[in-house]
Amino acid sequence: MIRRMSAILAISAATLLVWAGAAAPASAAPADKSHVLSSWTQTSASSYNTFISARNNQGSWSTYDFNWSTDYCSSSPDNPLGFPFNLSCARHDFGYRNYKAAGQFSANKPRLDSMFHEDLQRVCGSHGYSTSKKATCNSLAWTYYKTVKQFG
Repeated sequence: MIRRMSAILAISAATLLVWAGAAAPASAAPADKSHVLSSWTQTSASSYNTFISARNNQGSWSTYDFNWSTDYCSSSPDNPLGFPFNLSCARHDFGYRNYKAAGQFSANKPRLDSMFHEDLQRVCGSHGYSTSKKATCNSLAWTYYKTVKQFG
């Protein structure tokens, strides 16, 4: 009787372990998380547009457990002199936060900072600013970029 009870307990314990092990991957992030993160943090306009689309539909990406939080341009103005830098800052925050969480920040920081500068330059070039206003925008973009490159 004791042997039989021990066998039943052992089988039950093994079943629970198998069941628990099978449940664990369901809560884990998808295997392509690093690929998705990389695709959203490239310097290209298409990468930016794909990120913005995902950001606007974060629920569709919930299984990836990305950190979407942002303080936008930190203690600098989000829209200096009316130039809308806030989404560029949000994407930069996304890259920083998620690569830090993945333990891959140092290897990706130079690209993230370059991505940020490209995003800011796109802002300056896409709003039909006059030559002098565009020059002011590009100057601010350079300043923001140099600041995060050095202190970010």
